[in-house]
Amino acid sequence: MLIGIDVGGTYTDGVLLEDGIILKDVKKPTGNNLQETLLLVLDELLDNRDKASIDRMVISTTLVTNVLATGQGERTALILIPGRGLPHNAYDFCPDTYFLSGGIDFRGHVVEELDPQEAVAALDDIYGKGIRQVAVAGKFSNRNDSHEKNIRHLMVNKYPDMQVALGCETAGKLNFPRRAVTTYYTAMTMSRWNSFVADFEQALAHRNIKVETEVLKADGGTMPLHTSLRTPCETVFSGPAASTMGAVALTQDQLNSVVIDIGGTTSDISLIIGGEPLYASRGANIDGKYTHINSFAVRSLALGGDSEIKIDNGTILVGPRRKGEAACFGGPSATVTDVFNWQYKLNIGDFERSRFKLIEITQMAGMELETFCQAVVDIVIEKLQNLIKEMFTEWENEPAYRVWEVVNRKKFKLDQIIGIGAAAYAIIPPLAENMKLDYAIHHYAPVANALGACVARPTLAFNLHIDTQNRKYFIDYDGISGDIANAPHFQLKDARELAMNHLKRLAAAKGMADYASEARFDREEQFNVIRGWDRVGRIFELSVQIAPGLIDSFKGVK
Repeated sequence: MLIGIDVGGTYTDGVLLEDGIILKDVKKPTGNNLQETLLLVLDELLDNRDKASIDRMVISTTLVTNVLATGQGERTALILIPGRGLPHNAYDFCPDTYFLSGGIDFRGHVVEELDPQEAVAALDDIYGKGIRQVAVAGKFSNRNDSHEKNIRHLMVNKYPDMQVALGCETAGKLNFPRRAVTTYYTAMTMSRWNSFVADFEQALAHRNIKVETEVLKADGGTMPLHTSLRTPCETVFSGPAASTMGAVALTQDQLNSVVIDIGGTTSDISLIIGGEPLYASRGANIDGKYTHINSFAVRSLALGGDSEIKIDNGTILVGPRRKGEAACFGGPSATVTDVFNWQYKLNIGDFERSRFKLIEITQMAGMELETFCQAVVDIVIEKLQNLIKEMFTEWENEPAYRVWEVVNRKKFKLDQIIGIGAAAYAIIPPLAENMKLDYAIHHYAPVANALGACVARPTLAFNLHIDTQNRKYFIDYDGISGDIANAPHFQLKDARELAMNHLKRLAAAKGMADYASEARFDREEQFNVIRGWDRVGRIFELSVQIAPGLIDSFKGVK
């Protein structure tokens, strides 16, 4: 049996899957007590079934996304070691930023030593301000992590109650600003994520469920929950990734589709090209800043089925506030769902209660009910259409989008809208009609996020940099580095073998050994290092990954 649980800001969904059959699906309001919510979902899913038969459990959540979007993360200091290059004002990432001397060059050589006294003075000032979360990022720390690790050593010895995230362990790719931003957001969300993981593990312990839990990442793949404690930002768009993977799992076609997940509070949008989700080539964009987090190309809009509607001085306002469920489901006031329910006679929930709450609003404003509802429908559809248009402007610059047009020798054409979420039945049909597109809303669309998490496969990706002149190699994952044997005679085939050996070892340690044989190389480059008239070495750059997708055992929902 497989279990998928999606912890959203409004609802927590769960599915129990066995041999392609959803034995049980659950939707519960996400309460203030996470453990209680999880226990309710688990109890209803299992319903006295044998817990020992659970083979896999995967969760997805909007926790990190919401923490960053609402500014509720811990106050965090950012220590930067930028070396030579851009002026300090180019790194305007957070108010508590500290710059230290020291430098590493692009080949990993120390060109300026770290000043321990300067580092300790910065730590003293940070601690004196009451800040306990610290991010440390140095330029080219992915080629030599000594400066970052020296700062952590100083911190652990003097202030053991501080939490620290290092750039070399959090984001190992080149591009120093993105590494700094990723490390900063990682440190900011560590405490909240640690509490979430502890609550989840305690809920499992209360029900004596013994199965290693995985969490869905922003790229649509999974990783062990305990591994995420070091890299919580990998889950930043876990919710939208779950809806995208859910759409892929439910449709399993080769069409070009926009996926719109209409939740209670927000709507998430992503693109599927020929059956494959589109990735953000520059990494996840958080608060206008690009990061080194692998992610689908997604965007969220503060508009959902439970968004409150009201009239203020003759102006109709739709969202972003959510006061509760739709009136037709017993909520306190009329929402977007109630408007679509009445306008299109959908008979969702208590149809008369939708009508009653809408009349309350229109009578106070002296407006006709029909006029009011049509205006709300127009506003909602316009907002969603504008979001899709904005996203297409971004998508057109993505390599996969351009490759599709080159391969197919024609302009990209959208085939359908895939509706996900409980409110999809109400909003997607008129939106699709307005855009003159087909649409697909599966029977399990309300819990598609949980299904997407449930059947997503584990992923693993890294870049390998080899410098035979220095006899060193570096992997931008967990700060891995080592020495090269037989460097003068090292060839591309040796680089491939080194990369695959590390991938198999990491995959086995993370319980992903079954997928290691399906790994693929996305990039293989080699360059000669010339001094005078002679070649003194080679530099190799390789990218290898176990790509996201659906687990091998999943062949569709029966």
